[in-house]
Amino acid sequence: MIGVLSSRQIQAMVETGAIRASAPLAQGQIQPASLDLRLGPKAYRVRASFLPGKERGVADILEALAYDEMSLSGEGAILERGCVYVVPLLESLALGSDVSGAANPKSSTGRLDIFTRLITDRGERFDEVEPGYKGPLYAEVSPRSFSVRARQGSRLNQLRFRARHEGAGQGGFALSDAALSELNHKTPLVDGLLNLRDGVVLRVALGADAFNGIVGYRAQKHTDVIDVDRVGAYRIDDYWDPLPARDGRLILDPGDFYILATRERLAIPPGLAAEMAPMDAAIGEFRVHYAGFFDPGFGAGLDGRPGARAVLEVRSREVPFILEDGQFIGRLVYERMAETPAALYGEAGVSSYQGQGLKLSKHFRAE
Repeated sequence: MIGVLSSRQIQAMVETGAIRASAPLAQGQIQPASLDLRLGPKAYRVRASFLPGKERGVADILEALAYDEMSLSGEGAILERGCVYVVPLLESLALGSDVSGAANPKSSTGRLDIFTRLITDRGERFDEVEPGYKGPLYAEVSPRSFSVRARQGSRLNQLRFRARHEGAGQGGFALSDAALSELNHKTPLVDGLLNLRDGVVLRVALGADAFNGIVGYRAQKHTDVIDVDRVGAYRIDDYWDPLPARDGRLILDPGDFYILATRERLAIPPGLAAEMAPMDAAIGEFRVHYAGFFDPGFGAGLDGRPGARAVLEVRSREVPFILEDGQFIGRLVYERMAETPAALYGEAGVSSYQGQGLKLSKHFRAE
């Protein structure tokens, strides 16, 4: 068994105790290729982000750094924009030596500009779970554009598991460009020309014909609180400024947050999972796509062609930067599933972004 674990295999980990939870798993928590993680009953506001390092647990550091303990029970609490919180999660792990984990914000979390990372005891990297890890899980949560209300059980990030036979070596899981090219001849990965550079390269859509004259949205700076568990509850124009198409260019202002989309329509084949990675930082000082996991079946069109765009969460870092229509902006890295999931993305439960174009998070009403 080598590859990304499926929903059936994740369920088996729950049954064997490799995944543990202090409350029963909720409906839809197990996704085709990942597990949604849930906030626990308390949050700790801390002065700064941190990693524990090889010798310490997260709880030890919280004793020194925490200056405000908050209850997330009942109606929850407001997590203020610009602040950093650490939240013990309801899930914990007891992994075998051949299983590791990688975390990402959920799609809706990324589109709300909630910076969320997974921390483990004795961890030296965010969003990574070492093979054989046994212990609790924590989420670092820092809302960047909007203050949000969250509560025990809210799902902000997700965990993907990878299995490898012991003794199989330390090579990467990602498919090579040669393998992707061969696959694309059999099952199209994008609806146009396939560009490869350590994955499938994607381009930003900023042309006049992009999305009814709108190329994206920019987050407003002073808004009301957003409840992360309320779907379809908010007006777009109370939180976002639409960006009209002009000359195929968009100037990113440092610190502002943008929702854009790719030119390409995508499809993730049933036996693969994918993750968005930024292009080389040398092409521009901006970050794209905080929530990077794509499940098997994402983008599958009724005609068998790729049918969904990748939505991009973009922030410029230090200086204003001009994006141009068709500019390379990110790449999809593909991995093989250990087995094809029984239910693909869009086939089971709620799949908010199947067939998407330029789409804000599920919290906003279509208008």
